[in-house]
Amino acid sequence: MQPLSIEGSWMHEPKVFPDSRGSFHEWFGAEDFAKSVGHPLNLAQANCSVSGLGTLRGIHFADVPPSQAKCVKCVRGAVLDVVVDIRVGSPTYRRWEAVRLDDVDHRSVYLAEGLGHAFMALTDDATVVYLCSEGYAPQREHGINPLDPALGIEWPADIAPQLSDKDAAAPTLAEAEATGLLPSYEECRAYYAELAARG
Repeated sequence: MQPLSIEGSWMHEPKVFPDSRGSFHEWFGAEDFAKSVGHPLNLAQANCSVSGLGTLRGIHFADVPPSQAKCVKCVRGAVLDVVVDIRVGSPTYRRWEAVRLDDVDHRSVYLAEGLGHAFMALTDDATVVYLCSEGYAPQREHGINPLDPALGIEWPADIAPQLSDKDAAAPTLAEAEATGLLPSYEECRAYYAELAARG
């Protein structure tokens, strides 16, 4: 796993073994994951979403603790996957990083608790699977508008974004910070240390 520019996020690019029948690759390994991240993945839920071209999901995050860490992979088509540092006080607060996930290179992205996540479907029927450290808990879930101009995420200019009503009505990052919705960098780091101590 290769660390991205935002602490708490990694990309995995597997070796793909193609042959006349198709291909094979390993997209998650517990030992490599724990060595990179510092603790095992507590697999509590696995999700799958199918999205039409231009579907823009996010920016989603959950209260810390326990929040919800995610391993994300696109198994059909392609998406632009984006990690956003929304941890108030982080050295990279407001930074975002995008990784193309598709069914050719088979990259995956891991983002730790407290980070924001969004993606845009670059193809029709883009199918994304997530391994999640916690189950979905609506009372702890929040969103930030992915089109917030202050964040300036560079979504593809030639694809019209299609948002849910909920995501379109989500606050800007500044509004979310002002109302106390965002996690702090200190509480996130304390939780990461707790997860490492648990082993």
